[in-house]
Amino acid sequence: MEAIALTVLRVWLGVVILAHGVNHARSIDGTARWFGSKGFSHAKAQAQFSAIGEVVLGVLLIAGLFTTFAAAGLVAIMSVAFWSIHRFAGFFVFRRPDEGYEYVATVALVAWAVAVLGPGPASVDAMLGIAEVFDGLTGGVIALLGIAAAGVQLGLFWRQPKTD
Repeated sequence: MEAIALTVLRVWLGVVILAHGVNHARSIDGTARWFGSKGFSHAKAQAQFSAIGEVVLGVLLIAGLFTTFAAAGLVAIMSVAFWSIHRFAGFFVFRRPDEGYEYVATVALVAWAVAVLGPGPASVDAMLGIAEVFDGLTGGVIALLGIAAAGVQLGLFWRQPKTD
């Protein structure tokens, strides 16, 4: 039963982030304007990388391929979103003008848990015999490296916009 639960969790996480990426990709120019308004330099490139990254990570999670690394990428994306946008609105997602951090924190923590628990037996990683190589403590540490990657992205490309 645990294997089924883990598979459902991993696949659902992949579906959610895939849909999120497709939504960003539908209007790269609009997404780029939004990124720019939130303090990101090279906003068009940021929007493109965000959309492509979310789509690729979603597909990898759904397939259970390189699951730990996909989870680390998702931790990175959600950490960037938390730090640059959502922390200012507080916890609740219904807070405005931007949503609070409950969604991005939940997605990041679920991604970390998937990295620790591994992709489960119904995954490409299991078929390749690498599922157990990158789970447990190793998976948890790799996924937490997503926070370091987020720090690099934020340091290079984000400055908090001035408020009036």
